Amino acid sequence: MSRRDSLAALEREVIACRRCPRLVAWRERTARIKRAAYAGEDYWGRPLPGFGDPRARVLVLGLAPAAHGGNRTGRIFTGDRSGDWLFAALWRTGFASQPESTRLGDGLKLSGCYVTAAVRCAPPQNKPSPSERDNCLPYLVRELELLRSVRVIVCLGSFAWEVAFRALSARGVTVRPRPRFGHGACAPVGGYQLLGCYHPSQQNTFTGRLTEAMLDEVFTRARELAA
Repeated sequence: MSRRDSLAALEREVIACRRCPRLVAWRERTARIKRAAYAGEDYWGRPLPGFGDPRARVLVLGLAPAAHGGNRTGRIFTGDRSGDWLFAALWRTGFASQPESTRLGDGLKLSGCYVTAAVRCAPPQNKPSPSERDNCLPYLVRELELLRSVRVIVCLGSFAWEVAFRALSARGVTVRPRPRFGHGACAPVGGYQLLGCYHPSQQNTFTGRLTEAMLDEVFTRARELAA
């Protein structure tokens, strides 16, 4: 089976997942009780697979889909404020074909980059439980096995940083002591470089904790490390 076919098979498995009863109930409830701004839309309401270039050298790891973002549109980071910041930065640094993504089929293509999440369902209050995190971990492990060209993992937030180390540990790569998360933190782990980046959440972007320049610096560094 080709790498693309293997990723497609994993995608189908992710979409069908019902391992976490709390997340299943929340994502489906959110898809039924829609935000007023999207009342006329059909929500995705299922888990979200990763997407991007199968030959990517940079993997972007987020936390989880937004209830009215990816859980609505069917693609991680698509249709929410965090995604607006992320895709604009990926476009400015040469990883994305356009600076925004609002829906599936909007023309967005990623080059040299693959975007995924630590948890594949929208969690209440954006806070997955440890068991929900661990239920999703095998999907990331398998993505890393299939995305054999990845050399850099950009971790958006401390949750993603922790999950990246767990995924690499599951692949037999361990580091002790584990480096602490920080914006711009860089840790060589096996054949990978982990890069820390503040999550482009409104809590960070509205307060100025994360700026466009800071986000661009991380992805510029990721490109340099992946070269």
